[in-house]
Amino acid sequence: LIVVIPSLDIVAARAGKSLNKARNSSYRAIEPFVEPIALAVATKTDNSRAPYPASPVIKGIEWAPVDTIIRKASGSDNWPVTWADDGNQYSAYGDGWGFEPRTEKKLSLGIVKVSGSPIDFKGINVRTESGERMGQGPAGPKASGMLMVDGVLYMMVRNTENSQVAWSTDHGKSWEWCDWGFTNSFGAPCFLNFGKNYAGARDSFVYIYSQDAETAYDAADDTVMARAPKDKIRNRSAYEFFAGLDDAGRPRWTKDIRQRKPVFVNPGRCYRTQVSYNAGLNRYLLCQVLPMSRHPQGMRFQGGFGIYDAPEPWGPWTTVYYTEDWDVGPGETNSFPTKWMSDDGKICHLVFSGDDHFSVRKATLKVAE
Repeated sequence: LIVVIPSLDIVAARAGKSLNKARNSSYRAIEPFVEPIALAVATKTDNSRAPYPASPVIKGIEWAPVDTIIRKASGSDNWPVTWADDGNQYSAYGDGWGFEPRTEKKLSLGIVKVSGSPIDFKGINVRTESGERMGQGPAGPKASGMLMVDGVLYMMVRNTENSQVAWSTDHGKSWEWCDWGFTNSFGAPCFLNFGKNYAGARDSFVYIYSQDAETAYDAADDTVMARAPKDKIRNRSAYEFFAGLDDAGRPRWTKDIRQRKPVFVNPGRCYRTQVSYNAGLNRYLLCQVLPMSRHPQGMRFQGGFGIYDAPEPWGPWTTVYYTEDWDVGPGETNSFPTKWMSDDGKICHLVFSGDDHFSVRKATLKVAE
């Protein structure tokens, strides 16, 4: 059996025993041979599949081998991450028990503290009666964004018609909740993260992103964006929504959420998003999971995602890495935490919920000379 794909410069040949003709279709007989070829092609960064052209700054990513991935907190997912003033990172999990020792009950929303480096980190469950929530899947509130600003830990919480803001002034031990929520779009908002305690921020605003959908479970054509002064995150009237660019390429902002415009477009494929600033490369990195999977348990076990970069929070976006079938499950959320970036920005570590864990994988960014 010989497979020739001229457009991809692929020639593959098989020799050996006869294929299993007992399979129930012609394709099923050759599937063990053809499928690895298809997956190898899909795993490559392929700008013809990606929604944006290739990055002029970051030419690709070299991922550490699969067997070097560190996985902890079995049975828990989500994991938005922020770098706090005490030097630790804070995150939140969904539908699980967190780190060892695990919580006695499964939580829809639980808080954790992560200390140490990406190769020897330790996770601790931060128990909080006012922050924890119960409920499986869409029935329970879950964190979609985490951010520390000026010593205050903020959390964007989804599955709350559509999303809501909570905050903590004692590193996650106790929480207060805004009495308002987004009721139009912003079904799974995340924060744009800068450095430790929001150090190195572009300006005095906080930025949030979400697929343009009412819930975290719906894909959209667009990703939308909002901002608020960093000292008014709890004030709904302080939020402005991205309304496109003017003729000079400057962002327009509107108080009317109905006038929002896309900040990122991938028709039918905009899904859960995380964004962080790579100070070493002076680029914004947007990680977005693709909303499809062949696995019955979804993207945590099989699927694809894209990593995009831009010189500003609103773009213009280009593609760093894109795959529709990563070599492991990419999780339903993934991100590059700023604490675990090298000073030159070339070494990052992807935190993702693959295999339903707090999973960490080293990424070496190939930077243009």
